[in-house]
Amino acid sequence: MAQILLAEDESVLRMLITDTLEDEGHSVVEACTGKEAVELLETGKTFDLIILDYMMPVYTGLEVITKMKTMNLRDFPPVLMLTAKSQQSVREEVLASGASGFMSKPFSPMELAERVEALLNEMEK
Repeated sequence: MAQILLAEDESVLRMLITDTLEDEGHSVVEACTGKEAVELLETGKTFDLIILDYMMPVYTGLEVITKMKTMNLRDFPPVLMLTAKSQQSVREEVLASGASGFMSKPFSPMELAERVEALLNEMEK
């Protein structure tokens, strides 16, 4: 069971992602904005994976990653970025920022579960 931080401003999508991951046996902590995600990380709680929306209020997903790099995190967890933007330039920007993966919206819950498992398995190696 992994501890996952999910930062997504769309409540319906946040609920769908949380339900999907909890059905897979993971524990999910939710944030509605990038600022909430940063505040949760600043508490010192550790996460095995972070899922960030690309465009959120206050801090974008990219800004959250930038802020994470300045924190004294024991381990820098893999980050999966979700976005409705599917341009190659956005994908390159996300991966260059330090994100481990990228998924375009819309996506199927099964696809999300598979990507999460793949990232968690990569981390274990």
